[in-house]
Amino acid sequence: KILHRDLKPGNVFIDAQSNVKLGDFGLSRIMSDQSVFAYTHVGTPYYMSPEQISEQKYNHKSDIWSAGCVLYEIISLRAPFEATNQIELAGKIKSGKIERIPKTYSDELFEILKRMIDVSSVTRPGCEELMRHSRVQFVIRGLRLREMESNVKRKESEVTKLAEKYASEKER
Repeated sequence: KILHRDLKPGNVFIDAQSNVKLGDFGLSRIMSDQSVFAYTHVGTPYYMSPEQISEQKYNHKSDIWSAGCVLYEIISLRAPFEATNQIELAGKIKSGKIERIPKTYSDELFEILKRMIDVSSVTRPGCEELMRHSRVQFVIRGLRLREMESNVKRKESEVTKLAEKYASEKER
C-alpha cells in the first residue's frame, strides 16, 4: 500500500541479474486502510495520471497509469504524451489517446498498455489484476524456470568441485 507518485524512466533501475527495481521514494506515501486516496499534486507531469493532472483524489491505480507510460516509453522510445506546454500536455493526458506501439510488439501487449493507460481509474486494472494476466504469468513462469536452471547449474558446479576434491584427497 505504497503510492510511489513519481514513476518515470529515471526512477526505474535494472540490476546485474536483470531485476527491475524502483528508486527515489522521496514523493511516495504509505496508504493506510483509512486513507484510500491521496490528494497532493506531486510527480513528473509526463507520467501523471488524469486524476493527478486534474488535481482530483487518486489511489494506487495512478501508479499503474505511470507504469504504463514508462513501459510505453521503453517500447516506443518516446513518451506516450508529448507537448510543448503544461496545458497541452494536460489535455493529451486527459484524452488518454495513445499511438500504436511498434508492430514488432504484439497486439496483446498494446491492449495491456491501453488498459494501464485508461483515463478511468475505475476501469484501469490494479496490480493484482495485471499479475493474473496470462501473458504476465507466462513471463513470470519463464523467469522462475531460468532461476531454477541457474540454481541447478550452481549446485552441479558445487557437486563437481566436491567430487574433484574427494578424488584428489583419495589419491593422496
